[in-house]
Amino acid sequence: MKKTLRWIAFTFFSSLLLLITACQPEPRQAVLASETITPPTTSTPTQRPSLAPTKTAQRTPTAGWTKTPAPSQASISPTPSFPENHFISPIMGHVQSYELGCEASAAVDWAGFFGLAIYEYTFQTALPLSDNPNYGFVGEVTTDAWGQIPPYAYGVHAGPIADLLVEFGLPAKAVSAYTLDEIKEKLSDDKPIIVWVIGNMEYSEPLKYIDKEGRTAIVAPYEHVVILTGYNQTHLRYMNNGKFYDTPIEVFLNSWAVLGNMAVIYD
Repeated sequence: MKKTLRWIAFTFFSSLLLLITACQPEPRQAVLASETITPPTTSTPTQRPSLAPTKTAQRTPTAGWTKTPAPSQASISPTPSFPENHFISPIMGHVQSYELGCEASAAVDWAGFFGLAIYEYTFQTALPLSDNPNYGFVGEVTTDAWGQIPPYAYGVHAGPIADLLVEFGLPAKAVSAYTLDEIKEKLSDDKPIIVWVIGNMEYSEPLKYIDKEGRTAIVAPYEHVVILTGYNQTHLRYMNNGKFYDTPIEVFLNSWAVLGNMAVIYD
């Protein structure tokens, strides 16, 4: 009887133990529940983009290597079509024959460079007369009162000079608002330029003059004419009464601007 009771007890507890073991979770699930999550290999957490500009890391160039930024369209400028220095040679001139005859004197020297000989008297007396220098010679050429403005003895501007040179057979053209680059391009092509300045590259105040017919002209005391014959990076060379002078570009531009960058060119 005792053996039977022990067997029943043993069988009961064995069945109970099997029931408890069957109800427990699988070993793998228990391990997963207790595992520690390993972070990604990058320790820096992912951040949201910022609207503020950030500095991009630059690679250190290797020895002997220079980084050249790609040029933008705005920074690209056309290459000048003329050299840095050019002087026309040979070119000759003479001392003007009349006190106010600088324009005719320069015109015949300019024509002579291109192979056309004209007497200064012939050219001067062929100019039209007017009280407006844009249309003809103002005043008496033999007067000794240089430095006046119309309607008093003054001289003549580029238009009538170019027109008369064309009549003599030369491709002359009167221009205004001409530029320094245009000057250099023309001189580098061995074409001297007649320019209207003040005195010996000085400055005087431009004035508005209205002629008898109501036409307007910009005039200035001590209007003068010379021939440009060369340039370098800092100076321009000009011929005045047969002699050559070098003037700083800034000085020339200041004097030339008084009458609106006026010139006669070979064109």
